[in-house]
Amino acid sequence: MDVYSIGFTQTTAAHFFGRLSASGVRRLMDVRLHPGSQLSGFAKDRDLPYFLRELVDADYVHEPLLTPTEDILKDFKRRSAMPWEEYERRYLELLRQRRVETELDPETFAAPTALLCSEATPEQCHRRLALEYLREQWGGIEIVHL
Repeated sequence: MDVYSIGFTQTTAAHFFGRLSASGVRRLMDVRLHPGSQLSGFAKDRDLPYFLRELVDADYVHEPLLTPTEDILKDFKRRSAMPWEEYERRYLELLRQRRVETELDPETFAAPTALLCSEATPEQCHRRLALEYLREQWGGIEIVHL
C-alpha cells in the first residue's frame, strides 16, 4: 500500500492541498508534537480538518505515538547539540519503546494516508523515519513523498 509524506513549510496552501488532492489522500495523519503552533500558518490543527474536508475530501487525525518528545525536538533544534544521526537514533529508539508497530493498526493506513510534519523535504524529518520503521515492521508499505 502507498503511504504518503508531506511537509507544509516553504510551500503555498494551494500547492500543499493540490498535492494531497492529486495523490488521492483521504486521511492526513499529523505527527507534529505541537500541531497548533503559531508558526504553522495554514497547517494549524484547528484549521486543517476544515481545509481537508472542503478542499481534499480527507479526514484529519493527530497521532502522538509518532511524534518526537519535547527533549529530542529541543536538542535537535539546537543543532550544535545534536547532529541528525543522533536525532535519528533517539527517535527510532523512541518508536521501539512505544511499540508503535503493535499500538497502531496497519489497517489505519488502508485508506490513502499522508503523514504530516513541518519539514519541507523528508531527508531530515521524522515522518520519513516513522514510515521506514513501520515498513520494516509490517512490510508492504510503499513510501511516497509528496
